[in-house]
Amino acid sequence: MKTRTILLSTLAAMALGASGATAEGIKVGMITTLSGGGAGLGIDVRDGFDLALKMAGASDVEVIVEDDQQKPDIAVQIADKMIQSDQVDVLTGIIWSNLAMAVVPAAVAQGKFYLSPNAGPSPLAGAGCDKNYFNVAWQNDNLHEAAGAYANSAGYKNSFMLAPNYPAGTDAITGYKRFYTGAAAGEVYTQLGQTDYAAEIAQIRASGADSVFFFLPGGMGIAFMKQYAESGVDIPLVGPAFSFDQNILQAVGDAALGVHNTSQWNKDLDNPANKAFVEAFQAEYGRLPSLYASQGFDTANLLLSAKAKADVGDQDAFRAALEAADFASTRGDFKFGPNHHPIQDIYVREVVKEGDVYTNKVVGVALEDRGDAYAEECKM
Repeated sequence: MKTRTILLSTLAAMALGASGATAEGIKVGMITTLSGGGAGLGIDVRDGFDLALKMAGASDVEVIVEDDQQKPDIAVQIADKMIQSDQVDVLTGIIWSNLAMAVVPAAVAQGKFYLSPNAGPSPLAGAGCDKNYFNVAWQNDNLHEAAGAYANSAGYKNSFMLAPNYPAGTDAITGYKRFYTGAAAGEVYTQLGQTDYAAEIAQIRASGADSVFFFLPGGMGIAFMKQYAESGVDIPLVGPAFSFDQNILQAVGDAALGVHNTSQWNKDLDNPANKAFVEAFQAEYGRLPSLYASQGFDTANLLLSAKAKADVGDQDAFRAALEAADFASTRGDFKFGPNHHPIQDIYVREVVKEGDVYTNKVVGVALEDRGDAYAEECKM
């Protein structure tokens, strides 16, 4: 494992609702995936987070970044070191829900704040919620719930459902079925990290399905989409943005064109913060941002908005500042529900090609002001 400490220099501040600083700096521990099939997700979260700090001129925010290698035991080791040796104030960065479940409960029990830029497993939204845990992305079920709502509007009556066998995968199918009103042609959980989907595609072909809902992020999604296109099965696909992420689309190509997917963010959302973010991200990194990059960016700006109001050492004041979410999100309207998970619109996107680049455009709203199904179980 290699530690990268970033002391960010001051660039021109932009009006993104996260300016100013208190007398004390903040030390952030970022545990994320920077190697293997899920590396693109962690890199985008890291880069989005870094960009927000640069744009705000947050030179007194120190960020320690380490690669969890997508392994829960490694993530736990890193978290212990960051808390006990590095003495970080805030933890962030985890992509995968099984890693979040291994790290977050212990971190908040030790009095640390955890700001999630991605993973939102249902136990942490419900009975396992905590006053120092904030999810800045979504609760795991949300984008899948929106996919179910879209499937109804598209007239699908018999969906085949496919997801990996880990907490986010079970949340995915649970979320889809919460809003989808049709029948299930099949329900299959695959291995996490699986890259050969021949058997599952054969099941889809024989199932009589009129649609396929799938959640396969990172390299899993690339492998499935390529194999699905090569199979000749022409049953329509629908899924969350994780399976149609900016990085996945470039690897999959034409096979993804026209597919509808759901997301709380897209590069064409018409608000000043998002326009500034997309432009700055392309200038800084030479590529279009993904939803993961937008989540990292929003997470950093939430942190900065709280820092502008309170010292992190005053936990009650800092927590109240986080709860206020007084920053300009790339999503536009943003607020936390009572369990510190977002209440936000979730959109339907369509995969298109702009020049030589595969990307998404917003074509509708699937769910408005959606919170989550677990908030009533949260007793803080």
